Amino acid sequence: MRQFSADYLRETRRGMWDDSREALSALDLESCERVLDVGCGEGALTRVLAEECPGEVVGCDRDADLLAELDGPAVQGDAHHLPFPDDSFDLVVCQALLINLPDPERAVREFARVAGDRVACIEPDNAAVSVASTVDAESRLADRARELYLRGVDTDVALGADAVEVLQSAGLSNVTSRRYDQTLVVEPPYSEADVRAVGRKASGDGLRDRRGTMAGSEEELDALRAEWREMGREAVRQVQDGAYRRRETVPFYVVVGEV
Repeated sequence: MRQFSADYLRETRRGMWDDSREALSALDLESCERVLDVGCGEGALTRVLAEECPGEVVGCDRDADLLAELDGPAVQGDAHHLPFPDDSFDLVVCQALLINLPDPERAVREFARVAGDRVACIEPDNAAVSVASTVDAESRLADRARELYLRGVDTDVALGADAVEVLQSAGLSNVTSRRYDQTLVVEPPYSEADVRAVGRKASGDGLRDRRGTMAGSEEELDALRAEWREMGREAVRQVQDGAYRRRETVPFYVVVGEV
C-alpha cells in the first residue's frame, strides 16, 4: 500500500465536506454510538464524523505519525487486521482507502467483522477527474498525466461507484451509492498552499514524485515533464498578475451496506 504524508493528505482533502454534508446522510451518524474511521490518515474525515455524530468516533491508521495529528481517540492498526473484537462499532467507514488496496474486498470483510450495523466507503473515481484552468495547456496535460497514472498504478484508483460491487461481494446487503463532487478551486487571493502548488508545477516536482506510478517510456515521461514545467511557468506568471484560476472536480461515491 502506498504511503502518504500529512501535508499531501491535507491538500488532496482540502475543502472536502465544507459546502455540503448531505451525501453523508446515508451513514445515519445521528444514531451511532461508536464509529470507526479506517485509514483515517491525518483525520480529515474523522473530524467531520465527530462533528456529525453524537457518539464516539475512533480513528485508525497504520501510520503512527499520521495518528498524532488527531485530537480524539486513535488506534494504530491495519485495515486487514483491525485490533477490535467483533461488533465493536455501529459503523465502520473509510475515505479514499479502498482505491489504494490490492484486495479491497478483503478489507471490507474485516470492516464487516467489527461493524455491528453498517459499513461505508467514500471512494473517488480518479478516471473521471476534470480540470479547468486559465493556463491553456493545463487541462490537456492533466488529462495526459492522469492517463499515464491510471495505466501505471497497481490498484483500482478509479473504483468510485464500482465500490458497490465490492461491498456486495463482501456479503453486505441493501448497498446504496450516492455521488459527491469535491471541487478544489485556486483563485485570488492565493493561499500559501496555492503558491507552493503552482511552484511545484514550474519545477516539475509533482510529476517527478509520481513518476514511479506512471506508465510510459523514459522519453515520454521526460517530454511530459518538460511541457508540465512550461505550463507551470505560465501559471506562475498568471499568479504574479493575479490572473490564475483553476478548478478541479473529483467525483466521490458514498457507498453504504448493511452487515
